[in-house]
Amino acid sequence: MNFNIFLINGPNLGLLGSRENEIYGNKSLNILIKELEDFSKKLNINLIHFQSNSESKIINFIHKFKINNINFIIINAGAYSHTSIAIRDALKLTNLPIIEVHISNIYSRETFRRFSYISDISLGVICGFGTKGYFYSLEFANIYLNKLL
Repeated sequence: MNFNIFLINGPNLGLLGSRENEIYGNKSLNILIKELEDFSKKLNINLIHFQSNSESKIINFIHKFKINNINFIIINAGAYSHTSIAIRDALKLTNLPIIEVHISNIYSRETFRRFSYISDISLGVICGFGTKGYFYSLEFANIYLNKLL
C-alpha cells in the first residue's frame, strides 16, 4: 500500500548546505529532498515536501492534509518549533501521527532551543543525527503505518 507523507521544513532550512555547515552539514535542501524522494519510493511512500520561512504558509500547507489524503507528517519546523503555538495547533487538528525532526541536537545547544511546542503532540523526536534523521523518520513512519494495516 502507498502512503502519503507530508515533509515540512521551516525557516532557514532552504539554506542547508550554505549556512553553519558545522551544525547543519554541506548538503543542500534540494539534494536532500531528491535523496529522500528516492528512498521514499523504495518504501512505497509518496513524499510531499514543503519548505517555507513563513509561519502562515506552513499552517496553510498543513491544512491541506485532507485534500492530499495524508497519512503521516514529518516536520522540522526550525526556529518555529520553539515559538509557534499556531503551527502546533494546526498539526494537532490533523489527528495524524507526527515525527519532529531536527538536524542538530537541540538539547546540546542554547537553552531556548531545548523547548518545543511540537514535541508533546509528536510520536517522537529525532535530533542530532544530521540529515540522516529524515531517513530515520521515514523508516519509522513506514513501520508505524504498516502496523496499522
